[in-house]
Amino acid sequence: MAKTAPPPDKASLPNHVAIVMDGNGRWASKRMMPRAAGHVAGVSTVRTIVRAANDIGLPNLTLYAFSSENWKRPITEVSHLMGLFRAYVREDVSQLLENNVRVRFIGNRSRASEDIVALMKESEQRTAACTGLNLTLAFDYGSQEEIAAAARDMAREAAKGELDPEKITTDFFASRLSTAGTPDPDLVIRTSGEYRLSNFLLWQSAYSEFVFVDKAWPDFTREDFFEALDTFAQRERRFGAVTPEAVA
Repeated sequence: MAKTAPPPDKASLPNHVAIVMDGNGRWASKRMMPRAAGHVAGVSTVRTIVRAANDIGLPNLTLYAFSSENWKRPITEVSHLMGLFRAYVREDVSQLLENNVRVRFIGNRSRASEDIVALMKESEQRTAACTGLNLTLAFDYGSQEEIAAAARDMAREAAKGELDPEKITTDFFASRLSTAGTPDPDLVIRTSGEYRLSNFLLWQSAYSEFVFVDKAWPDFTREDFFEALDTFAQRERRFGAVTPEAVA
C-alpha cells in the first residue's frame, strides 16, 4: 500500500497557489484513448486538489481551466470541454458551498455561451459569503488580453480627463486586472513537464516561485501537491533584495 504523504505545516503554506493543469490530451494519447478521456480524468484531479487545498487551510487556489487560445482547438474538443465545464460547475458548487469554498471566475465572458455565463454568475453569488478556500477558475483567460484590456480602459479614462496618468502606479494597474482583490500567487505549479507560463498570470507571477512536475495532470496526486508545497517552503524568497548574510 502506498504511503500517504503528511500534509504540510500550515505555517509554511503559501498564501496563493496557481496551477497550470497541463497534459490531459497526452495522458490519453499514451493510453490509446481519445483526448476527451484525458479531460474527464483531469476533472477528477481537480476535485482531488481542491479538496486537498481546502483540507490543509490554503487561502487561495487558482486553476487554469481554459485559455483564450484553447478556442483554436478542434470544435469537437472545445465542445467536450464546455460540456465538462458545465457539468463540473453544476455538480460541484453545492459541495464546495458545504465546504465553505468561495468560487470566482476570471477571464473573458463575452465568448462563452449564455448558459455558461449564467452558471458562473450563479456560482459566484451562491458562494460569495464563504470564508474558507478562495477558488479561482481561469476560464477563457489570457494574461496578455487581460493586461491589454486594463490598459485600454485606463487610456479611455485618461482621454476623457477622468484619470491622471501620473496616478497609474504598479499597484493601481494591478487593481484594474481581473485578479484584483486576490494576492499574487506565491507558487505556480505546472504539470506535464512543460516549462512555460502559456499566457497565465504574467503580471501577477512576477515574483512567484515555480515548481514544474513531469507528471501529466490526470496523474497528479494529493501527495504530489504536498510535495510541491514542501518544495516551496524550502525556497528563499528575496523579491529582488539580498539576504543580510550576502550584505555582510
